[in-house]
Amino acid sequence: MATLLRTTRRAAQRLTPSCGLSAALTSRPPATAYVRCCSSQSAAAQPVQIEMDGESATEPPVKDEDQGIRPRQIVEHLDRYIVGQAEAKRAVAVALRNRWRRQQVPAGLREEIMPKNILMIGPTGVGKTEVARRLAKLANAPFIKVEATKFTEVGFVGKDVDQIIRDLVEVGMNTAKAKAMEKIKDKVAAKVEERILDCLVGASNIAHNREAFRKLLRAGHLDDRLIEVEVPEKKANPPQLDPSGGNAFPMNEIILRFDKMHGRQKMEKREMPLKDAVPVLTELESEKLISEEEIKRQAIWSVEQEGIVFIDEIDKICSRGEYRGSADASSEGVQRDLLPLLEGSQVSTKHGNINTDHILFIASGAFHYCKPSDLLAELQGRLPIRVELKALTEKDMYTILTEPENNLVKQQSALMFTEGVHLEITDAAKQRMAQLATHINRDVDNIGARRLHTIIERLMEDLSFTACDRAGERIVLDAEQVQQAVGELAKKSDLSRFIL
Repeated sequence: MATLLRTTRRAAQRLTPSCGLSAALTSRPPATAYVRCCSSQSAAAQPVQIEMDGESATEPPVKDEDQGIRPRQIVEHLDRYIVGQAEAKRAVAVALRNRWRRQQVPAGLREEIMPKNILMIGPTGVGKTEVARRLAKLANAPFIKVEATKFTEVGFVGKDVDQIIRDLVEVGMNTAKAKAMEKIKDKVAAKVEERILDCLVGASNIAHNREAFRKLLRAGHLDDRLIEVEVPEKKANPPQLDPSGGNAFPMNEIILRFDKMHGRQKMEKREMPLKDAVPVLTELESEKLISEEEIKRQAIWSVEQEGIVFIDEIDKICSRGEYRGSADASSEGVQRDLLPLLEGSQVSTKHGNINTDHILFIASGAFHYCKPSDLLAELQGRLPIRVELKALTEKDMYTILTEPENNLVKQQSALMFTEGVHLEITDAAKQRMAQLATHINRDVDNIGARRLHTIIERLMEDLSFTACDRAGERIVLDAEQVQQAVGELAKKSDLSRFIL
């Protein structure tokens, strides 16, 4: 009996924590965890406090399913298409990554983190607009590129700047719908296949006949066959004026939505080739499985939290210091209208009100005839990050002709190959084109990489005209031919500035 009691007492000592530690654990609040760290220099271990409360958590959340695209990956992607301009690429990459980081922050702090808008400054033809084009394909978020000169001040005929947000919402709606359709594409494809088979063999046909037609359908042998399908009846779209500039539903769209809501949408039978019927039936079946309200809710959230607006040619709405206060409807008035968008405001759209607090704005301009300081001071303050893009050197011009994936030389070779002509442009010819482009930009007007388009078109002028008759030939263009084709343009550069 005594042996049994001693064994039980030892087991209890092993399983029960020390009295001091037990009391400390029971006296501490549950929202705080304590870790005891031992150091070789201190005899006593000191507890380190880590706040676990959602509002003050310092540990970043780790999500294995979605780590977002990293800044280095963004820069590497842009390097494949744009030469140089490392500073601009890094600024854009960090801004995109910060969109993801903000979504990982606790809710209370997330609302206080505002995007740092960017102003890109640099001469024409150095890659400002190309950055926007590549970002549009890279950003997994609503993205829109607009020209600042398209808009007029409120009160004048033309589009006001609120149209930017309305167009961004439409992009968000299309993106949300595409994502929703991607999730159900297999189910929709199966339903469309069954509907097409019903049209081909009937719903009550013998099973083996149906399977035989299914094999032919999947093999593409029935693509040109005419079938009769039921589609929504087309309604005439009467000409109408929309005084709100796109803020309201067109009348015919209201009627269609009303009919659909009450289940009395009129259908009509139409005969069309099978390959043309597939997208029509896919859209009809998708609408049955997709909730429009859910798409609208996701689109609005995505636009407000992840939307990106790229405003190009912002220097064209900037007046020089001595000409401030001009009556141009596309000048300072547009800058004043842009202020509330960049600062954060509510914009009314046909899908609901949009809050612009967390939309990222990236503006760019060449600023040849004015300075960034000529912008309104308030607008300068709302574009805190400034990135200067550098003019292209002769080495950059040569790199543009050789390194990007779809460079101009590769494009011309592919065009000539369609005629059966094998075109080869030597390395010396590329170096001469880069040299001439740099000289002409310096002596005439600096239009950056766009000068290479002019040179290549001048070089290819005769070959493009006669390529149809030269199939099977192998043509090599060298530096001497480049000089003959474009050299005259460089010689006349000094006189061209005097020609009206």
